[in-house]
Amino acid sequence: MMTRMRAMLFERPGMPLRLVELPLPQPGRGELLIEVEACGVCRTDLHLIDGELPHPLLPVIPGHEIVGRIAACGADVTDMPIGRRVGVPWLGWTCGTCGFCRSGRENLCDAARFTGYRINGGYAEYTVADARYCFPLPADDDAAGDAAPLAPLLCAGLIGYRALRMAGGAHRVGIYGFGAAAHIVAQVLKFQGREFHAYTRPGDLASQAFARGLGAAWAGGSDQAAPTPTDAALIFAPAGALVPLALRRLEKGGTVICAGIHMSEIPAFPYDILWGERSIRSVANLTRKDGLEFLELAPRIPVRTEIHRFALEHANEALQQLRRGAFQGAAVLTMKG
Repeated sequence: MMTRMRAMLFERPGMPLRLVELPLPQPGRGELLIEVEACGVCRTDLHLIDGELPHPLLPVIPGHEIVGRIAACGADVTDMPIGRRVGVPWLGWTCGTCGFCRSGRENLCDAARFTGYRINGGYAEYTVADARYCFPLPADDDAAGDAAPLAPLLCAGLIGYRALRMAGGAHRVGIYGFGAAAHIVAQVLKFQGREFHAYTRPGDLASQAFARGLGAAWAGGSDQAAPTPTDAALIFAPAGALVPLALRRLEKGGTVICAGIHMSEIPAFPYDILWGERSIRSVANLTRKDGLEFLELAPRIPVRTEIHRFALEHANEALQQLRRGAFQGAAVLTMKG
């Protein structure tokens, strides 16, 4: 096994990531050493490098949509064979003892640590992760030989799934921001026989066409309104101004779900657009239960991710293309080829 690895390192806000060579990390008790095959590039990574997330580990290796193979196991790991493909999500560690953890709400643990933010992540050839927070991935599906299509499932898919669960049995769902998470949620909605409307940046005809191709009953800019209101709204774009817009397009009793970890300030709005038992909720992280449920569901749909591949050393270009909205679907870093 190699003793050193390449990684893209985040050192301080506003600076591009730097390609470095580091010693190979070693797994501690209860941990796995994972040879990274692919790592998705998430909008949360942009919030990190822009300094919008407080108190990151510095320096830190970003990346929390990790797919790889187990290379070594630390002490006390007995049920994870070498070579198994696993996925590593955003939630990387919790205390397991607080009231949130003991009540099935580990996503709210005050001591939680997050992959690629307060734990080194997957913009590297190897990473170490807590075995409790690694999801075994199927070895017999169409993507078994190609890790890249699986990577977006580990955050865009999981957070989108948790957001959709908060929508309950909503028949008609509005999606605001049609990026990586939205294009996965759209496939779940279609599979479940539910209608969805897609709202994009004004004038973004390419994203609107992409949404229609995935089954949107209506697609347009956020400055437009669909002909019928929705029963729930999922906001993936980090724009607080979308909250009152979504409320105005929501049926009574409906819910607006803010699915990002960071959002710009929500402007004041009149009470009458909230009245009628409408509600606003946020999504905070994920639980292992979310992960197990979604990763069992995804192959049955089956979810097909639209991906754009970048070599590890081109992570900065991938991030900038994501910022510009230069592609549909998700960007994925690949370690080989």
